[in-house]
This record gives sequence, C-alpha cells and structure tokens, in this order.
Amino acid sequence: MIQLNLLPDVKMEYLKAQRARRLATVLSFLVTAVAIAILVLLFIAEGVQKYQLNNLRTNVSNETAKLKNEPKINKILTIQSQLTTVNSLHAQEPAASRLFDYLNELTPVTININNLSVSFDAHTLTITGGAGSLAEVDQYVDTLKFTKYSGGAHSHNLPAFSNVVLSSFSLNTSSSTGSNNATPATFTITTNFDSNIFNTTRDISLVIPNEVTTRSDQENPGPLFVNAPPNINTGRGQ
Repeated sequence: MIQLNLLPDVKMEYLKAQRARRLATVLSFLVTAVAIAILVLLFIAEGVQKYQLNNLRTNVSNETAKLKNEPKINKILTIQSQLTTVNSLHAQEPAASRLFDYLNELTPVTININNLSVSFDAHTLTITGGAGSLAEVDQYVDTLKFTKYSGGAHSHNLPAFSNVVLSSFSLNTSSSTGSNNATPATFTITTNFDSNIFNTTRDISLVIPNEVTTRSDQENPGPLFVNAPPNINTGRGQ
C-alpha cells in the first residue's frame, strides 16, 4: 500500500503546535484544580481546628468554674497530693513483722519473754523475761552482743545490736525449779538495733553465734512468750 503525504510541512507543524497547546491547557487546568482543592481542604481544616479549639476552651472554662464551685475543693486537692507520696512513705516503713522472726532466731530455748517494747524511731528494744538462771540471762545478753546481719548493700557482716545492757535482774530462790514454767531469774535487757535489719527494701539474714541453741533450732520449741500476754509497743518516737 502506498501512502502519499498531501499536507505541506508547514501545515503539519501547525497541527503539532495545536496539539501541544491543548495538552498544556489541560495540564494547567488539572494543576490549578488540584491546587484549588488543596486550598479548600486547608481552609476547611483550619476552620474545623478553630471550632474544636473554641469548644475545648469552652469546656475547660466550664469545668474550671465547676471545680471552683465544688465545696471543700482545697481539701480534696490536698488529699490527692498526699496520695502521691503514699508509696514512698510505705517504702520507708519498717518491716515490723520481722521482729518476731528475729526473736525466734535469737532467743535461747531457756529464755522466756514476758514483755517487749520497741521504738523504730529511736532504734531501741527492751526485753523483759525470765530464765532458769542468771547464767542463761548472761548467755542471752552475749547472743545479742555478738549477733551480726548480712544482706542488702553490705558485702560483710555488721553488728545487728549495740549498747546491749542488762539494765535489771533478780533471782527468786523460792521458785520451784522442778516446774516446767519456773523462771527463778528475771531480767530486763535494753539495746539499740541497726535500722537496716527492718528495712523493707533489703533481704536481711541474722548471723548468730553457733554455740547458742535457739528456738529455731528445735523441732518442737516451747512458747516464746509466757506468764503474761506480750506487751509489744511499736510506737514511733518513744
């Protein structure tokens, strides 16, 4: 098949120019339409944002007014502020329950305790009780003096008690030594303790002299508190 080009070259260039101009016009229109659409969307977004901000300001103003009119609001805010410190205060409280475990480990089987007073502020402990003889009381005093503790931030054993003093003692020679509950020797021991042994953030273990036989060493130990209900005073600052 034979094709003949009957259009002159000038005519052909003119047609190409028209097609290019129409294409440029269409592209310009599309770009302009997209730009207008973006501008409209930005305008709408700005309006919506302003509307939401105005609503939020109104809500904040209304809620603020309600809170100001709330009775005892200052007390409520004070309580809320104090509640934030509860956890830290709880961490500072001594582990008072450890006292009974320590006494069970420390107290020889020949010693009975009648009265116990402890102050976690002053770090003092007063023990009143009875024993079969003054020698057993002396052994108890020495046990407290030489007991150490380990654990926590310490890599070596430290004394658990200090200033251990046998503040008073007596010997009742008329007691029936044959009775299981006979305690002819009575005593009162006062001592200071290291506050770390009651620190809730530390895992403490006592290191007790090996020659002492305590209730924790016995399969069926006798009662630790006898003769009178234990008077345990854990008051702060006493």
